[in-house]
Amino acid sequence: MKFYYRPGSSALFPHIILCETRARFSLDNVDTRTKKTEQGQDYLLINPKGLVPALVLDDGSILTECIAISLYLADKAPQYNLIAPPATIHHYHAIEWLSYIATELHKSFTPLFRPGTPELYKDLLRSYLTQRFRYLNEVLGEHDYLVGNRFGVADAYLFTVCRWAPEFKLDLIQFPALLAFLERVSGRPSVEKALTAEGLEVKY
Repeated sequence: MKFYYRPGSSALFPHIILCETRARFSLDNVDTRTKKTEQGQDYLLINPKGLVPALVLDDGSILTECIAISLYLADKAPQYNLIAPPATIHHYHAIEWLSYIATELHKSFTPLFRPGTPELYKDLLRSYLTQRFRYLNEVLGEHDYLVGNRFGVADAYLFTVCRWAPEFKLDLIQFPALLAFLERVSGRPSVEKALTAEGLEVKY
């Protein structure tokens, strides 16, 4: 398989899952501004959306979108227990958390990355995100991980999104349970491997 990513982007989430499942894959860094890969390919021919990540499977088919790629990898390697079996309540709780992280956190961060976003709107987003982090801190004060008290796909997604907080003056020190969670996740070999491959440091 070949995984197309940009360092520090949301692609870190499925990258962690690739490492967790010990998949065999190669990496190709994408310049999302020029839409060129580090191998000089036109990335739009691989993913017409122009966004990362994309995963080219061994049969040549292509998957895009973080959640779809991560669920595919978790389902293909059930022995790693990254998501509970279908038809179990924990399976749907995992999807519930993935939806929450995508819509309430990830999408709230997106305008902060855009240089043209008005400062007033950025302040509103930071306030909104702080409320979401407060809720997560309450949840993680009672559980080590989001679902079933074991590491899974939703935890990898939450870790990836929380790494963006310091860049936008969102201080997580007021959320000790969330910080303890991030520390637990950052110590996993799969996370260390993905961060190293992308040239990233642990930060939150």
